[in-house]
Amino acid sequence: MSRLIQLQNAERRSLAVVDEPRLRRLKGVDSLYGLASEAMARHLPLEVVIREHVSDELLDYDAVYSGASPWRLMTPIDHPDDPARCLVSGTGLTHLGSASNRQAMHGRNEADLTDSMRMFHAGLDGGRPAPGCIGAAPEWFFKGCGTSLRAPGEPLVVPPFGEDGGEEAEIAGIYVIDPGGRPRRIGMAAGNEFSDHKLEKTNYLHLASSKLRTCSLGPELVADPKFDSVRGTVAIERNGTSIWTKQIATGAAEMCHSLANIEHHHFKFDSHRRPGDVHVHFYGAHSLSVAEGVELSDGDVMVIQFDGFGRPLRNPLRVAKPSAAPIAVQPL
Repeated sequence: MSRLIQLQNAERRSLAVVDEPRLRRLKGVDSLYGLASEAMARHLPLEVVIREHVSDELLDYDAVYSGASPWRLMTPIDHPDDPARCLVSGTGLTHLGSASNRQAMHGRNEADLTDSMRMFHAGLDGGRPAPGCIGAAPEWFFKGCGTSLRAPGEPLVVPPFGEDGGEEAEIAGIYVIDPGGRPRRIGMAAGNEFSDHKLEKTNYLHLASSKLRTCSLGPELVADPKFDSVRGTVAIERNGTSIWTKQIATGAAEMCHSLANIEHHHFKFDSHRRPGDVHVHFYGAHSLSVAEGVELSDGDVMVIQFDGFGRPLRNPLRVAKPSAAPIAVQPL
């Protein structure tokens, strides 16, 4: 169960495997996309190809993680040739705790079911079909392409039109489409899906609009991780002090939709199976700070960690200045 990191030093890239407290660089390959492409071309498991590329060159992980090294953390996956060929999306209302968060956000009680709660109950009833069968479709949303992804340590920005920005601590699946059009799961990574919950709260039909396009992954990708029940912690730090923290859980045992059902309903579209494309798909959040009355401020740091997924993902929040000027479109 290798844990992989992508690094950049000026114009140079590198791929490394985590060997705490060090990073062991891989030779002959500088991107996870390149490594996965080689594994597919040679019809070999990813772990076999990783072992073939491991070198003796070591980096100090503490220095890289803290920003004291000339090597900087990248997102653990990207499409090196064309970021537009990386699709970032997600599935909501998948976790046993997510519906109560959504219901609380909209100020409803259990007797007054929103459409969101009805969809959640559909997942409870039919989201875990028998092998070989197709279950109920989950909620699906689009985040953008590879330009939406932010590296660990990079800020997640509330845009000028945003009302708010808040963490969504999730695990994301990382996929590449092989030359035959088959989705291949490279692994999984911790993620912060990041959304405008104030906008969503005004009307649940604003869900798609509330999905702020930027989001973050990493710092590590885990190849073929255990996904039965994954425990984690999410926290909000302000001026170096934690103002909110919560134990969270994800994984098959914590969800109303099976991973196979989520993957089917994402990749059932022909356009999602274009050879050579990368897909980052967020599997859903267990708990949100906004559901407990926490409102993030400029400079707050969102911290997300899952057991077995390496070091915490940390991203500061930045709030852009509001703008009342509309985006003007000019005819050609």
